[in-house]
Amino acid sequence: MLSWLTRSGASAVATALLLSGLAGTAQAKEAPTATPASAEISLSELPVQAQETHRLVFTGGPFPYAKDGAVFGNRERLLPRKARGFYREYTVKTPGARNRGARRLVCGGMPPSAPEVCYYTADHYASFQRIRAAAGR
Repeated sequence: MLSWLTRSGASAVATALLLSGLAGTAQAKEAPTATPASAEISLSELPVQAQETHRLVFTGGPFPYAKDGAVFGNRERLLPRKARGFYREYTVKTPGARNRGARRLVCGGMPPSAPEVCYYTADHYASFQRIRAAAGR
């Protein structure tokens, strides 16, 4: 009887540990993470359409989409936390796409035509790359 109880107890403990590990994994996936500082890209490495959108941001437009310049809420919390209204989003044209596609620039700072920082996402906010500041900006 004692050996069965020991085996059963060990099994229950192993099951509990396994379940708690799975719960921890689920929680880890839900927890937002900051964009790593190493996730940077130079302006010249971006697709030409993103370079054009970046130029439009710094010249104040005109932008091809009505939603360009709208406040980006950072709901994914992948970008550094800032006050609401700090970040604005801009569509990066995707050749062949019938809609706005998944590519965006998200820039932050005031005025919007002179942002402090810009990020590129090719996957509709699932990940971001910080655009390294160009010389003179």
